[in-house]
Amino acid sequence: MSTPPVGISLGLTNYGDRDFSLYLRRSFAKSMGYTNASLAKPVVGIAYTPSGFNNCHRHFPELLEAVKRGVLAAGALPIDFPTISLGEAFLSPTSLKFRNLMSMDTEEMVRAQPMDAVVLMGGCDKTVPAQLMGAVSANRPAVMLIGGPMMTGRHHGERLGACTDCRRFWAQYRAGKVDQKEITEVENNLATTAGTCAVMGTASTMACLAEGLGIILPGTAAIPAVHADRLRAAEETGALAVKLIGSKLTPDKIITPKSVENALRVLLSIGGSTNAIIHLTAIAGRAGIPVSLERLNELSDTTPVLVNLKPVGNGYMEDFYAAGGMGALMRELKDLLHLDAMTITGETLGERLGFDSHAWVDRDIIAERNKPLEPQGGLVALFGNLAPQGAILKRSAADSNLFEKEGRAVVFTSLADLAARVDDPALDINPDDFMVLQNAGPHSESAMPEAGYLPIPKKLATKGLKDMVRISDARMSGTAFGTIVLHVTPDSASGGPLGLVRNGDRIKLSVKARSIHLMVDDAELKRRAGEAKVAVKPPERGYAKLYAQEILGADEGCDFGFLKPR
Repeated sequence: MSTPPVGISLGLTNYGDRDFSLYLRRSFAKSMGYTNASLAKPVVGIAYTPSGFNNCHRHFPELLEAVKRGVLAAGALPIDFPTISLGEAFLSPTSLKFRNLMSMDTEEMVRAQPMDAVVLMGGCDKTVPAQLMGAVSANRPAVMLIGGPMMTGRHHGERLGACTDCRRFWAQYRAGKVDQKEITEVENNLATTAGTCAVMGTASTMACLAEGLGIILPGTAAIPAVHADRLRAAEETGALAVKLIGSKLTPDKIITPKSVENALRVLLSIGGSTNAIIHLTAIAGRAGIPVSLERLNELSDTTPVLVNLKPVGNGYMEDFYAAGGMGALMRELKDLLHLDAMTITGETLGERLGFDSHAWVDRDIIAERNKPLEPQGGLVALFGNLAPQGAILKRSAADSNLFEKEGRAVVFTSLADLAARVDDPALDINPDDFMVLQNAGPHSESAMPEAGYLPIPKKLATKGLKDMVRISDARMSGTAFGTIVLHVTPDSASGGPLGLVRNGDRIKLSVKARSIHLMVDDAELKRRAGEAKVAVKPPERGYAKLYAQEILGADEGCDFGFLKPR
């Protein structure tokens, strides 16, 4: 009885003669200097994502060598392969548009190339969800390796971390409190090392959720990118990938309803990025697991905020790692988690958290359950006639004085309209108004950018106003803050009611009631809908056409319809 194929014998190119296919593959592999002994070993593929357009991943060459070291020491052959890489600040119109493309690239290369297991190397905002989406769909043994956050910089005696501090200083610059010389100094010191944003932005949130899901090694979500522990984690991840070969511990055994709910608990307790709702919904959706915003509210009511990091608190990711990291946090949440959820090491979450249960914890960064920073979770979903399928508010980064409020709508019909008028001295706006941005959702030409953090109009900012209610179908960076209602679904471009809001309309927000209502009667809304302009002509070719045809709403993770399981 023949043994099943492993390593480079897997998935042979079809020439109509299997023996010839293997002979040809081996001959080409030998052109790269491999010996027969190496080619007889099982293969660990390494999805490798450095890019000159991705500063977060500039340390990946060193990290790759550590992964390979772990694979070789464990007895397998490491082979790295490239996929596209998504640098958050380098993509137009926005990186979210290309997340699904990266997921497809990852899925197809994992499936098409000969590997027994795969290590996914990611870090920057959209790379981690893209790789996890692809891995779930390919369903080959896979383990994630996070790139890690930056260390902080310094400016005039205070610590700086991208990008919450960049927004704080930019707001001061717009308000005339910081001059050009100082804003340039700040620019030079915001991002001084390799790695992702130094605060609990989207990248760090997704790293923490990956550990909450159980798809990375325990204790590795928060290790700074330039810390030696990050290299040790890479080596151990390579060794773990070898252990996964031949096992049944595929992504579908890790990404389950229980682990997804654990990840939601983590998201709420860290005061994490609103983007994570979209990404987790997309990852879970690839496994056929729905993420309910109603359930998010139920979990939020019983999950306290425990992590004191910017933009919700004061610390940075390097502080979170030194404070005890995800292990310390999840032990505080232990009674709220599904402890029987399986993790990538073959242990249940309960077994994982039992280890080192008496470790020291810095309570300035990770609060005790009985002394939370906030008694309820950082995020809340809102529903109403303005958002029939939901919207998201990050209440832990908002002004609670604005949570129960009715205001006059000041409408911007597009990002171009916002840019043209927001600083116009003649703009009719006051602090009690609600700024409304339309046509910035997933179905719009701008493809749901992080434009929901609408700038305070200069005429108000110069008078000291720091927050006001802002509503849109766009996203917001996880590093941002403010009383901002996001992901309004259905979005304007798909015919949602947000597109029917007019200047002067009244909108009522109630975080307590989880509601967002447009105070306009149904007959008038129907009349406005009948007068709506014809949608913009869709793209005629390429990925833009595929995106326009297949993109789903925020409530379905902005995935493509044809990529979800049937």
